[in-house]
Amino acid sequence: TPPCTRMLCYAMVDSIRLYHCPPALRATSPLSLNNTEYRCRLSSTIRQYARDSKLDEACGQKAVVSRRSAWTLPTPQAEGEPGRLLPLEPDFYRMGYVRHMRAYGIEFKEGPNGIGVYCAKDIPYLSKPRIIMEIPLELMVTVSKDPPWMFQPDFVPLGHPVFDIINSTNGEKDWDIRLACLFLLALDQQENFWQLYGDFLPEARDCSNLLLATEEELKELQDEMLTQRIREQQRRAEDAWLRYWMVDSPLKLKRLAHTLERFKWALSIVWSRSFTMTMQVGTLTLDANMLIPYVDMLNHSYEPSCSYRWRKKDRMLEVLINAGQSITKGAEMTLNYMKKLPNDCCISCYGSSTPTKLLYNKERIS
Repeated sequence: TPPCTRMLCYAMVDSIRLYHCPPALRATSPLSLNNTEYRCRLSSTIRQYARDSKLDEACGQKAVVSRRSAWTLPTPQAEGEPGRLLPLEPDFYRMGYVRHMRAYGIEFKEGPNGIGVYCAKDIPYLSKPRIIMEIPLELMVTVSKDPPWMFQPDFVPLGHPVFDIINSTNGEKDWDIRLACLFLLALDQQENFWQLYGDFLPEARDCSNLLLATEEELKELQDEMLTQRIREQQRRAEDAWLRYWMVDSPLKLKRLAHTLERFKWALSIVWSRSFTMTMQVGTLTLDANMLIPYVDMLNHSYEPSCSYRWRKKDRMLEVLINAGQSITKGAEMTLNYMKKLPNDCCISCYGSSTPTKLLYNKERIS
């Protein structure tokens, strides 16, 4: 067994033991649940090992044991030392750059609260917007809002059963099911960009979308209408999964969402990370629901530093720093993606709100 594989196995065994040890011993363990930096770096190491394996398979190469066996687990953070933001490994940039994604003057970092986008240098006062990201259409997952359903890029194999699911959905209400099906298909396809990018998306236990909330967690909400709405969304997701992923479904469809939890996770990703905008492809203008990589790593703020727009000439999405501000190195770059949503949608989609939003909507929601 390669040394790195043994190392990862030992680390995962220690993690399992940690959950069963007394709290007094747990605090002294090198894998302490309070030690957020150590856990972030460990999960990053495991993700990088899995991602390199996928890259090797895609290139038809054998696993390079010498490269991975040189990895070592990070030294645990000293007790009481505040958590730090850790730069993401180069593969996160490389897999996008080889497909013409570009980022200027920013860094992607991971911390206790997940991945964010941060300014890499001091930016003086801007009199006009400045581009910091360019994302080509070829990296996105999109589907038109209205029939006939159009996909850009069209990576769905001819005759694939996912066509039947999309064509049978409700045109007005099931936009999320259509986009979730395409997202699951992209994750399943060999050499698809999303098979690599999916390693950086939050797992089910880390998603803030309330579609994945347990009954005990829903009881903590102080708004009965919101709680009832989330329960209806959960029943809707279960009904859709039972209807489309039947026992006798073809294997190439069944493996996309082999469990209800997998399907609900895909829906939660769509609800919390998708964009809706008008894009122009040649002479065609489409209103589309979209999953846009890298841009979805920008966190929310009611005073955002960035905005985005479609660039028709080369089918790119531009992310820009808004004019009229200066930004210091290390400042987080943000978008405002809650401004048009009512407060109950903000909480159900993103699991959070702010006192300003509560006051604006004149609602009391936990």
